[in-house]
Amino acid sequence: MASQPSDAAVAPSAPHVAPTVVKIVIAGGFAVGKTTFIGSISDIDPLNTEAAMTEKSIGVDDAGGVTDRKTTTTVAMDFGRIALPGSLWLYLFGTPGQDRFLFMWDDLVRGAIGAVVLVDTERLEQCFPAVDYFEGRGVPFIVCVNCFDGVARHKLEDVREALGIPDEVPIMYTDAREKSATKQALIAVVQLAMRQLQKS
Repeated sequence: MASQPSDAAVAPSAPHVAPTVVKIVIAGGFAVGKTTFIGSISDIDPLNTEAAMTEKSIGVDDAGGVTDRKTTTTVAMDFGRIALPGSLWLYLFGTPGQDRFLFMWDDLVRGAIGAVVLVDTERLEQCFPAVDYFEGRGVPFIVCVNCFDGVARHKLEDVREALGIPDEVPIMYTDAREKSATKQALIAVVQLAMRQLQKS
């Protein structure tokens, strides 16, 4: 009969380390690319709260040149996750784009280290509520001009002036469909949040 190994001979299992969670919010106007942005980089299948658009949205929800192709809209939030080395998880929360859902933002933004404001320069006015929100609450944010079809139609300096954002707010081009582009945007948010933390 084989002898059982002693307790001392059994290697202890590595203790489970709970991940450190960091939260970033992706905001902007209706149909600016928030759902696409999160989906392009999330390690998991993103959670989307999409609902079919109805006739009541006609004339209310303007998606610019893609209006005819826009058949669904986010009604609560989008959620994605990125697992980074060192048991660090990055949670991405996408806000609904229409003004009528602004009442949900306080819950979505609570605990976030920073935010990305996605901009469609053809509908620049739709990102003003997001810029005003984060400025008013002291949440660090960057502005990302989403280059639809890979085309940058306006200079970043002109977009900064039109939005009236100060020089310390980073602004950059992005493509919400491309993982490498969204990665650079998220790095910029983390770097900004770290600078703000060092100042405090």
